[in-house]
Amino acid sequence: MKTNKEAFSDYLLLEKKYSSHTVGAYLNDIMAFESFVKESFEQESIDLVNYSQVRSWIVFLVDRDISNVSINRKMASLKAFYKFLLKAKQIEVSPMLKHKSLKTPKVVQVPFSEKELKDLLDVMEAPVGFEEIRDKLIVEMFYVTGMRRAELIHLMIRNVDRSSNMIKVLGKRNKERIIPILPIIADQIDLYVKERGVLESLVDSDYFFVSKKGLKLSESFVYRLINSYFSRVSEKVKKSPHVLRHTFATHLLNNGADLNSVKELLGHSSLASTQVYTHNSLAELKKVYKGAHPRSK
Repeated sequence: MKTNKEAFSDYLLLEKKYSSHTVGAYLNDIMAFESFVKESFEQESIDLVNYSQVRSWIVFLVDRDISNVSINRKMASLKAFYKFLLKAKQIEVSPMLKHKSLKTPKVVQVPFSEKELKDLLDVMEAPVGFEEIRDKLIVEMFYVTGMRRAELIHLMIRNVDRSSNMIKVLGKRNKERIIPILPIIADQIDLYVKERGVLESLVDSDYFFVSKKGLKLSESFVYRLINSYFSRVSEKVKKSPHVLRHTFATHLLNNGADLNSVKELLGHSSLASTQVYTHNSLAELKKVYKGAHPRSK
């Protein structure tokens, strides 16, 4: 018979369609709480706990300088676990029922400017060899499609269709979406595929982006790649694939794209997720308004 943690894991994987990475993060949080309850209250099971025990864990985490953002994520894991137990009729009331998230500072993501993108692509204009060609395509793919880092890493070669100029992306919760291949990256894709085809070894041949040894790329490799290249043209503190995704959305909105269209391209399930990108387009609009309106002088 499965334990409640095992049943919860199956529920997240099979019904909620969460990735194994996300499920692992949920279970790590739950097991950390289980260890705390066992050590602090000599209680073997966390199926029946009260909110004062949860509060004790929060205090324990705060005392160890764990950020409010990280604590909120752990509480979200507990909330999901007890909601599942409630649904499965394993408990009658969730100990997280009256929990309120800790306050966190609003972090404003600063996108790359159009000039920074142009400067970098100018630097990468004439790539030589497999790695330079691949690196340039990765930068352009992020900027032109807005895909997530995990989506780019797990992009399958069969899902890059040059005959229809479409890319099929597998997003969060295994949700598929189609992104058009714009003419500006079509030739770059063809060049990369040609170079990829003559690699000595293609161990992970199903994946579109691979290393020189033919292996699937890691998340840390892609992060370092983006950070390294953008360090040449940008003094921004954060230079990551997510900032490029943010840049994609912001530049589209700045140039008049419809919010719903951007939502679909990003693969968001609701407009609320997309609206976080609008503050930059609003700032751009204010700048134009201030410079153009007769009464702004």
